[in-house]
Amino acid sequence: MNRTLTLESLLGIPTPDGVISNVVKREKQYRKAKNITQKELARLSNVTYASVRRFEEKGEISFVSLVNIGFALDCLEDFSSLFSKKPYSSIEEIIDDQSNGE
Repeated sequence: MNRTLTLESLLGIPTPDGVISNVVKREKQYRKAKNITQKELARLSNVTYASVRRFEEKGEISFVSLVNIGFALDCLEDFSSLFSKKPYSSIEEIIDDQSNGE
C-alpha cells in the first residue's frame, strides 16, 4: 500500500488540501444522501454542471459557487463559523480569556 504521509495524517495538523478534500467528501456524501445528481445540483444551485463536477473531482470552485451549492443543499449555516474564531496576538490574551471563562 503506497500511502503518502502528511502533517495532517501524522500529527493531526490540518492542511489546506486536507480541508478541501474533507469538504468535497462531505458535500458529495450529503448530495448523494439527498438523492441529487450533479446535474440536478447544478440546476438547483445555478452553478454550471462543469463547476460542480470540477469541485467534486478536483476540489476547485469559486467561493460564490460553493455558497450557492450550500444554499441548494440547505447547508448555509455551515458557513457561519468561517472566520469567527477570536484572533489572538499573544499568549497573555489566551490566558486572560481562559481565566475570564471565555
